[in-house]
Amino acid sequence: MTRLAHHVFFTLKDNSADAVTRLIDDCKEYLDNHDGVVDFSVGRRDAELDRPVNAIFDVSLHVIFQDRPTHDAYQTAPRHLEFIARQKDNWSQVQVCDSLLED
Repeated sequence: MTRLAHHVFFTLKDNSADAVTRLIDDCKEYLDNHDGVVDFSVGRRDAELDRPVNAIFDVSLHVIFQDRPTHDAYQTAPRHLEFIARQKDNWSQVQVCDSLLED
């Protein structure tokens, strides 16, 4: 089975500390503990790491799925859709990087 890495980078319209914390809290509540998730992490960008190659975003989400079918099921899961409905109005940009992980 090939694991799938799902990395999401959120840039917020309101990127105040409170708004960032709300997004992180919602990620933890709505996006963790889905079937097939083998690793989950979320966090805020480290603003002190400011090199020309650093991407600019506010929150990063990293979910590793056991395989592609569990990722696909997650995309339409009610908790995932509720997360989107709760948070999407504050997103100015969302970048998704999905990759198949080599063993």
